[in-house]
Amino acid sequence: MRTPLGHLGYCTNIHAGETWTDHFAALQQAIPELKQRLSPGAPFGIGLRLSDVASEELEIPENLVVFQHWLAANDCYVFTMNGFPFGGFHDTVVKDQVHAPDWTTEARVEYTKRLFRILSVLLPVDELGNAIQGGVSTSPLSYRRWFEWEQPAARDYILSQTTQNVLEVVADLIRLRQQTDRLMHLDLEPEPDGVIETADEFITWYTDYLLPMGIEQLTSQFGLTDEEAEARICEHVRLCYDVCHFAVGYERPAAVLDKLKEFGLRVGKIQISAALKAEFPVETADREVVKMAFDQFNEPTYLHQVVARTQANELRRFPDLPQALAAFNEDHAEWRAHFHVPLFVADYGVLQSTQDDIVEVLRLQAERRFTNQLEVETYTWGVLPDELKAPLVDSIEREMNWVITNGIESNT
Repeated sequence: MRTPLGHLGYCTNIHAGETWTDHFAALQQAIPELKQRLSPGAPFGIGLRLSDVASEELEIPENLVVFQHWLAANDCYVFTMNGFPFGGFHDTVVKDQVHAPDWTTEARVEYTKRLFRILSVLLPVDELGNAIQGGVSTSPLSYRRWFEWEQPAARDYILSQTTQNVLEVVADLIRLRQQTDRLMHLDLEPEPDGVIETADEFITWYTDYLLPMGIEQLTSQFGLTDEEAEARICEHVRLCYDVCHFAVGYERPAAVLDKLKEFGLRVGKIQISAALKAEFPVETADREVVKMAFDQFNEPTYLHQVVARTQANELRRFPDLPQALAAFNEDHAEWRAHFHVPLFVADYGVLQSTQDDIVEVLRLQAERRFTNQLEVETYTWGVLPDELKAPLVDSIEREMNWVITNGIESNT
């Protein structure tokens, strides 16, 4: 949907189906009803998620034409894509394999290029006949716990190799813009335990690896000046601001945006998502109640990284809820857990969501307009505790309406 804060949609990673046939069937079942409820008189925006297999199938010309006709017939459009999960994302144990294959591999490069080719065809034009910008969000290069990350040589090797592959996609995006006049950007999504985990790490990677390597390569490939090459990189590689991920790391939205602005870096899209959090009381029995409440969200499909704030305000990171639960002690003052809980629920008994961070990000978006793409990304409906489950279309509608009421209408 076109809103005063930008294009708003929801990410279709919520729907099962790893083949295009199955995923398209899920879209056909859900989206017309959602469109009628949420945007009956205006085009309805979609954040499309395709597995590698589905992207290969959708790129077949006859399939792409059928999808274009369906979008037009239903007054819908695609403005962003989620290229983080490469393979199965439902009905299987995902955990750290959500990062595989990572940016060290050619498979990740080819998958991402394919998504951009599809997006270049699907992007609509605005009222003036100009194609809107489009983005593809992607993983934070890799999963740091797969490597000897504390070893400088190993870290440098991984960062150099992944950056080289990102630059292969950047070169493709420059060519696509020359051919189609579509400006598209790759949006890296920092995440706990990712190779890029925080705003500072994104900036360091950008300034120490992406820009130096990219300027050298793009000046040679395209005959650009250093300044032109840097401008192209900043156009085509941006940050995906996943609100849940930054909240888990205790990073304040305004501080993140200020840091990016200082270095001339951009946000490609906001992924609107909420995490779980709770401060621990003083009394041992009460602390145990909070711990057991977190345990109710300890499910086996997705990673639920935990960042604990200690009594001394230090941060301790755990790869998943089981490790955090096992290490719990009296020094822990607060936990934040990577679990995309519903946006419209602020309290879960003794636990809370990071809903306030979403409100703050949307307020800042209203003030600064640092992107034009907003995507609701709650994908855990199938693994929520039973009392939080509801019919999928109803759940998506509630998410979208909450964003419209608490983020868009309240800021315009």
